[in-house]
Amino acid sequence: MSLGIRKGDKVYVLTGKDKGKTGKVLRVLTSKNRAIVEGINLVKKHVRRRSESEPGGIKDIPASIHISNLNLFCAHCNRGVRWGIKILEDKSKIRICKKCGNSL
Repeated sequence: MSLGIRKGDKVYVLTGKDKGKTGKVLRVLTSKNRAIVEGINLVKKHVRRRSESEPGGIKDIPASIHISNLNLFCAHCNRGVRWGIKILEDKSKIRICKKCGNSL
């Protein structure tokens, strides 16, 4: 089953400490229904120095967020929107914004 949110999509955060922010999906964890979004749900991780050029220390890395807390972002509406599927004449499917009808 397709979750609707895929790697590379721009998404809008609905709830949590990053509510209202947008970001690009870096990875989707389908077995857990979670996604890792760039700049969202940042956690601090203690990292060991791996080489002379790469220093260790405390780094901010994005943690996963449940996909129920995300909406696809429509650039035309400039907000997170519900989406639907439209079947084109050549039988291919595209995702569309339920509000304005543009493709996502």
